[in-house]
Amino acid sequence: MSDSSWVDTVWTCTSERVTEMTSVAAVCWGLVFWQREGTAYASISGPETSTGTAPVPEDATFVGIEFAVGTSLRAVPTPTLVDGGTELPDTTRRTFRLDGVRWETPGPDDAEALVDRLVRSGVVIRDPLVTEVRRGHRPAVSERTVERRFRAATGLTQGAVRQIERAREGSALLAAGAPIVDVVSGLEYFDEPHLARALRRYVGRTTRQLREGAGGAIALNLDQPTTS
Repeated sequence: MSDSSWVDTVWTCTSERVTEMTSVAAVCWGLVFWQREGTAYASISGPETSTGTAPVPEDATFVGIEFAVGTSLRAVPTPTLVDGGTELPDTTRRTFRLDGVRWETPGPDDAEALVDRLVRSGVVIRDPLVTEVRRGHRPAVSERTVERRFRAATGLTQGAVRQIERAREGSALLAAGAPIVDVVSGLEYFDEPHLARALRRYVGRTTRQLREGAGGAIALNLDQPTTS
């Protein structure tokens, strides 16, 4: 997790003996950098509305930056990235090109410094109304205006964001051994079948698989504590 209000998470990993993984519904867009066999790549990832299967390049090292909900790229509207993304051209091991400017490729320890530069230059922006809503405030505008601006900034409805975040949190709790009944009541699911349907749709795992760590590689860190 990041201390920056512009960043949700910074992550890093190495792929070993894995050629595919379960992708998980996500509310954030991000920048992903990876190297394989001496070649460097960079891409923009978008929010994902459901689970699926994604290929994984073998023997690659990755660094990713997941941006906070409500932020966006000046040149690429977030709604165009939903359930997709785009590879950035002209990437080298040291630099990448974004919004017509060449930037230094970050490691996990200087990802926030890169974000600060992107923000100062106006490449990364955000809608303050969405930030206000995410903090639990009620702006002095109509609900219709809030929903329109929320969707324009994130590519998702407020309801979709809540459902995805709830399923991801429930997955982490179940993987950590929390009783199912506590997850159902704590996250306000109607009942256990309601939770099970959400896990299938957004995470691609059953409660048993989460408990046992089964099902193969998954694009979700289930070892890290979460908060509501």
